[in-house]
Amino acid sequence: MKFIVSSSYLLKQLQVLGGIINASNTLPILDNFLFNLENNTLTVSASDLETTISSQLEVDSSQNGTLCMNAKLLLETLKTLPEQPLTFTATDNHTVEISSSQGKYTLAYADADDFPKVIEMEDTNSLTVQGDILASAISKTIFASGNDDLRPVMSGVFFQFSTEKLIFVATDAHKLVKYERTDVRAPEDAEFIMPKKPLNLLKNILAGKEEMVTIEYSESNAKFSFENTEMVCRLIDGKYPNYEAVIPNENPNKLLISRTQFLNSVRRISIFSNKSTHQIRLKIAGAELNISAEDHDFSNKAEERLTCDYQGDDLQIGFNSRFLTEMLGNLDSDDITLEMSLPNRAGILKPADGLDEGEAITMLVMPVMLGS
Repeated sequence: MKFIVSSSYLLKQLQVLGGIINASNTLPILDNFLFNLENNTLTVSASDLETTISSQLEVDSSQNGTLCMNAKLLLETLKTLPEQPLTFTATDNHTVEISSSQGKYTLAYADADDFPKVIEMEDTNSLTVQGDILASAISKTIFASGNDDLRPVMSGVFFQFSTEKLIFVATDAHKLVKYERTDVRAPEDAEFIMPKKPLNLLKNILAGKEEMVTIEYSESNAKFSFENTEMVCRLIDGKYPNYEAVIPNENPNKLLISRTQFLNSVRRISIFSNKSTHQIRLKIAGAELNISAEDHDFSNKAEERLTCDYQGDDLQIGFNSRFLTEMLGNLDSDDITLEMSLPNRAGILKPADGLDEGEAITMLVMPVMLGS
């Protein structure tokens, strides 16, 4: 098995695939990339058992063969090499020799038979969506997903497809984000829960890319195909909670304010909040928003006044500043609306501008009980 490939081209592809490899694996074979050569097409794969991602590269070769090479060793070598053609040659004594203009590097290889086989998907449905739309849907929701091992269904993002729109939802029971696209539709209704790790990888690969992504899904697996890359992952098993039931419909008190002004103020005030509750207080009356926080244990206190556009009754409500900061930081709009009903009911955060045609975002944040 022998092939010639550009060092920077190979490095770029391997860095994408390397994102799926765990720092410590129970199976040593998972520390490797799988190389599968068929004439001038080299398919490189990486896996963590739950997810397998592979890319096809064009190389200079007329041979066939498969083997596994240590991912860390290979990536560290490629990072230090300047752009040049590299020749990979597999020898009979279970080593691969990499020849560059500077010298030669020899590393041991493992048998490809031990590498996890890619899941064969049956009875799938599919739809096609633009890469940056999918990346946007992931980045706008994934931060709100939970980390509780006892509630695995909430540790991923809920994909809800219909013939009218696509909906993506994430929640950790304290905050919730619902992202909708009415400009993309599925051939039939479907829903599944995607785990976080492959989604983070997809988000980084697809950000700003306009090429189309084909999503195929069955009861237990999903497959994402684009350009020269394929990713197959196991879905989270279980029923997603009824998120619609927790989104309050009647919110007569509406606040319109500059997002950056509000975000910066919340960040400053939160420095003075209690370090275990992160509680800040919003006091709204007329066209004035008063944001305050107090840490009784250390006698720390802060207060700011902002002007806003407010319609509704005078209101005092408490929020966890970390949740508010996360949500405001994940929006791109100039202004946001905060809709509320009562101090013990969830607040609804929405961008007031900056959305694409057919795009809608609803963010929900649970209040915290205010002391006297």
